[in-house]
Amino acid sequence: MVVIATKRRPKIRKIPAHLVYEELDGQALPYRGYLEVLSGKKTLEEIMGSSSLQAVLVYLIGLYIGIRINRKKYLIASNESGLHVSAGSNLANDIAIFEKGKITLTDKYFDVAPKIVIEVDIKVALEETGLTSDLAYILNKSQKMLDFGVEKVIWITTQTKKIFVITANAPWYLVNYDENIPLMEDCTLNLAQLLQDEEIDY
Repeated sequence: MVVIATKRRPKIRKIPAHLVYEELDGQALPYRGYLEVLSGKKTLEEIMGSSSLQAVLVYLIGLYIGIRINRKKYLIASNESGLHVSAGSNLANDIAIFEKGKITLTDKYFDVAPKIVIEVDIKVALEETGLTSDLAYILNKSQKMLDFGVEKVIWITTQTKKIFVITANAPWYLVNYDENIPLMEDCTLNLAQLLQDEEIDY
């Protein structure tokens, strides 16, 4: 008799609330590095912040879009703005573009779908969450946002220098930084050109 070893799914531990980055379908997703905080090797502040590259990309893209869209009609939110999608799904967005007429600003998470969401890299720890890969997380979170009413999700990965373009009613695709990506009327993003204009090596 041959016994085939199967990989056991790790037991999901209770994650302290202050280490939770977001929730997806009832699953608490902690910050990357949370295990080092639990073991005392790092502080919470050391794992919460964005890298310098992530922070600059979010700023530059938000600035670029902000001077090209109709700001009487649209509002840009950033700084990991919270999005309450449903019970058990509270997401964080690097950049979210909302139609002003559909939102009311409060001290709670947004509960209306943005028109467009732009994400830079992944900030959650996938170990012990049941998600098998970064790609699984990107696809699951993006689909959850599309189901909520988001029209387009742009996901930028800095390690692979690729961009996922995920839309509700068109095929999803993957491109390089130098591809022109239509965002909104009169606003097309070419990340390579944006970085070149800012004289930033990448």
